Amino acid sequence: MTDDIDDLIDELHAQADADRPTEETPEVGIIMGSDSDLDVMAGAYDALRELGFAEQTDYDDPPEARFTFESYVVSAHRTPDLMYAYGETAADRGLDVLIAGAGGKSADLPNMTASIAYPLPVIGVPVQEKSVDSVIGMPTGAPIVAVDAGKSYNAALSAVQILAREHAELVERLDAEHDALRAGVAGVSRALHDLGIDGFRERSE
Repeated sequence: MTDDIDDLIDELHAQADADRPTEETPEVGIIMGSDSDLDVMAGAYDALRELGFAEQTDYDDPPEARFTFESYVVSAHRTPDLMYAYGETAADRGLDVLIAGAGGKSADLPNMTASIAYPLPVIGVPVQEKSVDSVIGMPTGAPIVAVDAGKSYNAALSAVQILAREHAELVERLDAEHDALRAGVAGVSRALHDLGIDGFRERSE
């Protein structure tokens, strides 16, 4: 198992040394402390895919989509060497923003990664309510952005907002996503008003 971790670390460093064009590297990195966090972190995948991002699973064979993301399981406590390698190589591997999720009372992956990858922005996702204090508890001078517990979808939207400062097409995608949300509220509001509460409830059954 140690050899497997060492292989992952070696791959990260090799990718950092490859100096690939930014169009061929993932813009967003998603990491989580355990695969048990995946159900919560799946919201980030959903948001990115809805905004036209593709998942990049092979660094040497990127998908055709202009914007991509990658994901790894990185445990701050069980594999600190992998966490350090990921944070240290993130910028050189072409990543622009990281989303890090962790659960439990000692949810250290987001804030530790923020310290290691600085000044790369890191958005922390507390996987559980009890993880919030751990994720947001960074001292002055060591910043992290964080969303509420379980809100990985919002974390991905925030990541794309950061990227949109340099990519006008992402602004358009975010605007379209926001317009779709507004339209959804409008539809529900109209139906509730026109059908009344009883008719609205019957429609939903």
